[in-house]
Amino acid sequence: MTTSNQPAKIIQQEGVTVIALGPEYENLDEAILDDLRKVILDAVASADPPLVVLDLSHTKFFGSAFIEILFRAWNRIEQQKGEFCLCGLTPYCAEVIDVTHLNRLWSIFDDREAAVSALKKRAN
Repeated sequence: MTTSNQPAKIIQQEGVTVIALGPEYENLDEAILDDLRKVILDAVASADPPLVVLDLSHTKFFGSAFIEILFRAWNRIEQQKGEFCLCGLTPYCAEVIDVTHLNRLWSIFDDREAAVSALKKRAN
């Protein structure tokens, strides 16, 4: 698998920080998680306001190590009294989130636009 120098695209969309993983990150295995962990946690730490959407539209597989990164990101946002959500989950990833009951902890949206809109409303 080829990885880029920037494993995630960080976008400001309507006052919300969006972390979007591209198609080269369809399989989030151990080999790329160290770089990805840093990028995600740095983006979360600098999100102002602390409203973060993680767009996983291109991700088809992740395991427990990635879920740990999600927990760390969520905890940092919670400490700032912010909002964190996921969007664009493929069927397998949605099933993992559902089976682990993380869908009770994090809001899940079909697409980025719905996620950004919901976080903006919650912030007001």
